[in-house]
Amino acid sequence: MNELGKTSQKKVASEQVSMIEIDEGSTGQRIDNFLLRVCKGVPKSHIYRILRSGEVRVNKGRIDAAYRLELGDLVRVPPIRVAQPDEMHVSSNAPAAEFPILFEDDHLIVIDKPSGVAVHGGSGVAFGVIEQLRNARPHAKFLELVHRLDRETSGVLMLAKKRSALVNLHEQIRENRVEKRYYAVGYGDWASDWGRRRIVKAPLHKYVAGDGERRVRIQEDGLPSHTVFNLLERWDDYAWVEAELKTGRTHQIRVHMASIGLPIAGDAKYGDFALNKDLVRPNAKPSLKRMFLHAYRLKLTHPATGDVLQIDAPLPAECKRFIDQLKQLSNETQ
Repeated sequence: MNELGKTSQKKVASEQVSMIEIDEGSTGQRIDNFLLRVCKGVPKSHIYRILRSGEVRVNKGRIDAAYRLELGDLVRVPPIRVAQPDEMHVSSNAPAAEFPILFEDDHLIVIDKPSGVAVHGGSGVAFGVIEQLRNARPHAKFLELVHRLDRETSGVLMLAKKRSALVNLHEQIRENRVEKRYYAVGYGDWASDWGRRRIVKAPLHKYVAGDGERRVRIQEDGLPSHTVFNLLERWDDYAWVEAELKTGRTHQIRVHMASIGLPIAGDAKYGDFALNKDLVRPNAKPSLKRMFLHAYRLKLTHPATGDVLQIDAPLPAECKRFIDQLKQLSNETQ
């Protein structure tokens, strides 16, 4: 506590009431995300519980989880018991790690995320990119994910190093001013009457499957979803496409590709499971031990300079090898 009786924003989780005055570093952030950041070690479910119950107050009034903080707001955080390290996976257990950097300045860091690495901990994942980077950069005052990629998707991942950059980039994303392009290989037939371009507009609905896993399906009352697929190369059983996201829904490319008969090679949730099994067999050709979905390009306006910024991530070696094998097999059958 300082002499004003207010608690530091670096870490708040105690058995006493904490009062936090919002500074410029937290202005514009949603209250739920703010609490998740400052209440280190507190389960997400508990954060939302105290928000729903009204135990969290801003300027002595009740707020909901979507409230955005303003400079000078006074936030009341109720007593919170911090889980001990043996009760949960905490970010302090995450090994410090850096990732291939595609771009970095005082406002942003953009990395090339490998396949198989989650962007953050949770849902059975002990830690992800954000926890590893924070531990690798302990003196960083601010580091937050701007957007997300599925665990098995590789490619361009953007993080903000300043609150102002995060707010600006989230606004660009909401207004669809960030161009996102992916490479994917689908298993099936690219219909000849599609030409070189296939537009998919199919609403998507999130649900929890019987096994407890999060899933997405096409459903009439789902969220509007729009993907443009551009054919790059085609073989008898596969099509290599560029996917351009016009909306950014969970699992959008994966579900849209499956819906047109081109499930992504290696996709364990929406793919062709017999094919996936064949692709990982010893001496398989073609062979693939991951999902072929790679975020290869982000194009946006720099949040500070206003310059157009285009960031590309090269096709991973395993994906390039898979393409080369498909080309070779195609040549052998001609």
